[in-house]
Amino acid sequence: MRSRLSINVVGCHAEGEIGDVIVGGVLPPAGNTMMERMIAMERDHDHIRQLLICEPRGSVARHVNLIVPPITPGCAAGAIIMEPTEYVPMSGSNTICVATVLLETGMVPMQEPITRFKLDMPGGVIEVTAECRDGKCRSITFRNAPAFAAVLDGALEIEGHGTIPLDIAYGGMFFGIVDAQALGFQIRPDEARDLAILGEKIRKAAREQFDVSHPEFPNVRGVSIVQFAMPFQGSGAVTRNTCIVAPGRSDRSPTGTGTSARMAVLQARGLMGAGDVLIHESIIGSRFIGKILEVGDRGGVTTIIPQITGRAWITGQHTYYVDPEDPWQSGYMLSDTWGVTPTLKQ
Repeated sequence: MRSRLSINVVGCHAEGEIGDVIVGGVLPPAGNTMMERMIAMERDHDHIRQLLICEPRGSVARHVNLIVPPITPGCAAGAIIMEPTEYVPMSGSNTICVATVLLETGMVPMQEPITRFKLDMPGGVIEVTAECRDGKCRSITFRNAPAFAAVLDGALEIEGHGTIPLDIAYGGMFFGIVDAQALGFQIRPDEARDLAILGEKIRKAAREQFDVSHPEFPNVRGVSIVQFAMPFQGSGAVTRNTCIVAPGRSDRSPTGTGTSARMAVLQARGLMGAGDVLIHESIIGSRFIGKILEVGDRGGVTTIIPQITGRAWITGQHTYYVDPEDPWQSGYMLSDTWGVTPTLKQ
């Protein structure tokens, strides 16, 4: 066997969503901040994402996280999140996977019953509290970076559906949030394909019609994910949702950043406040518990500090090789699984 590289990956999923973690074989990209490192990874080393997420080694249903040394003092580790079509400042399910892998592989010492540490992420420092028992990480709770509502009841034109109301909020990336029930959905597994097709139509239209950007990260702009949300059932009650990850599939988890974005919208509407809880359920029935820790102001924008709790499980270990004669060293994408939008830039 010959290979021009060797990449060690720990397989993991958080409430059903795959968030595998690179633990060896890839050096950290250059940069003085984690955001700069994320940008450098996309600009100079995107072949790693393509190799691991595209076929024949990966799939559209996979995310991959690169563990790197932290830049911010006091953090145990840093992480760069690679999704099927983009690099994002923050992801809830991926953070839960990263934290679980760090603890269960011994990269971060496990303390029972509670282990606390910080992760250095492109979107900010994330405080992690892990419930640990019998050498196992039972759940991860993290304090997310500030989330905020950017657009409420925006008028979005969708071919075949006319004008529909759209909320846009940042929870780690920008989410376009629509009323699932008003569009004829109940968020059931048998609706997954129809949700994915319409979700991509909405995402593309939202990116064309609403130019939203993060006030601190000008490179973070435009709707990345569309959330189909069922009506809010009140604090502490279960509310179902699904988030359509580009290029068009339902997130199997309830989506931590999507839960953060939804809570920001609900707070802006006066339906949630500090201390209130949103139990978000995914299309497969898995759950994240979201809580608003604080409501504040950041540069004239009302923000919330979300807290998210969920679980992850390690699925295995794998070492990836690339034979120098392999004609598909960077992988490939086909429209039967990848749709027609391989990157958000298109």
